[in-house]
Amino acid sequence: MKYLIAGLGNIGAEYANTRHNVGFVVADALSSELKGEFKVERLASVSRVKFKGRTLVIIKPTTYMNLSGKAIKYWLEKEKVPIENLLVVLDDIALPLGAIRLKAKGGDAGHNGLTDIIEKLNTNVFPRLRVGLGDNFARGYQSDFVLGQWSKKEVDLMIPRINKAVEVIQSFVTIGIGRTMTAFNNK
Repeated sequence: MKYLIAGLGNIGAEYANTRHNVGFVVADALSSELKGEFKVERLASVSRVKFKGRTLVIIKPTTYMNLSGKAIKYWLEKEKVPIENLLVVLDDIALPLGAIRLKAKGGDAGHNGLTDIIEKLNTNVFPRLRVGLGDNFARGYQSDFVLGQWSKKEVDLMIPRINKAVEVIQSFVTIGIGRTMTAFNNK
């Protein structure tokens, strides 16, 4: 069984510690937990790891957030991963800070990375793990907020939540999306 875990974010030092890059942070934590190492390949940094008899191809697209679909489509095809074994990890301002929600499908909720993935895959039926950033920003300043640096207080709150996201991914690849949603959503 092979899975593609795609953590969304933006490449470059100026984005390294921004809220929008939480998908990259989760991908790094998952790879680290499973003793993986990222190498830059076509359209993404890639870490290949094993977990309980499964192969996880963890990617961090190098296409920038708004063009994430190109990298995800390429790696799904290259690795011959069925779309139900894709898990996209991304930030979500509609969820409270640190909340984690696993969904089997859905719209883009105004997230440009998801918009591109849905367009490139020609479907919105693929699993995604949404990590809440909260909505602590003034109207019209959403972009500044998501591209802003984490505060010390946010970092302290998010560290255990990143670890929980890694647990959710490990559960997803072992017991499937339905049982994982039951076990972790709304907890």
